[in-house]
Amino acid sequence: MSAKKKEGSDVRMGLFKRIGDNLRANINALLDKAEDPVTMLNQYLRDMEDDIGDAESAVAKQLTVVRKFKSQYDDASAMMEKREWQAVAALEKDREDLARKALEDKKIHAARAQDYRLQYEKSDAVAEKLKSRLREMKDEYEALRARRDTLVARTQSARAQEEVYGLLGGFGKDGARRGFERMEEKVLQSEARAEVAAGLALSGRSLDEELSVLGNGDIDRELEELRKKAGMKKGEQE
Repeated sequence: MSAKKKEGSDVRMGLFKRIGDNLRANINALLDKAEDPVTMLNQYLRDMEDDIGDAESAVAKQLTVVRKFKSQYDDASAMMEKREWQAVAALEKDREDLARKALEDKKIHAARAQDYRLQYEKSDAVAEKLKSRLREMKDEYEALRARRDTLVARTQSARAQEEVYGLLGGFGKDGARRGFERMEEKVLQSEARAEVAAGLALSGRSLDEELSVLGNGDIDRELEELRKKAGMKKGEQE
């Protein structure tokens, strides 16, 4: 391979590697974002519930085996006892041949009882281990469910704080406070325009209008004095 072709191949390999790295980074970011704590905790508990259900089914099957061997052992033991007292009864009636057959059959049932007893003990030991493990699974499930409740509460509290503090971070910088400040500025401008308009209105009055406004009180007093004087002169003439 020429140096030029090898260089081109290296460039392509580097490009593919960068693309792969970016894809993995984006996928991991999406997974992290999608892993809502509450949802994932609930899913983990559901998975544990399924496992517990499977374990309970296995324990039930094992207990069935235990009961089967126990029943077979009891039956074989009962036949041993039965053949023994049948042999005794046969001897009492001078039937040694029947007594011998009863003892031979007793021996067969004794061997079976021994085998059933061993199988029963082994299966029962397995069942006890399975039940112990099942109890551990249930205890762990209850403990994790309690932790789930705590973690959910903490998650909700964290989200509430994040939301409140996020709002407080922008509180007064934008939105309502800025709107209030803008409206306050408009009110001040309106008041200023009203004050200017009032000043213009007063400055536009004529001198006679201003004097009449100011002198109304004086004229009234002067008229009153004239009435008094007129009354006095009329009395003097009479």
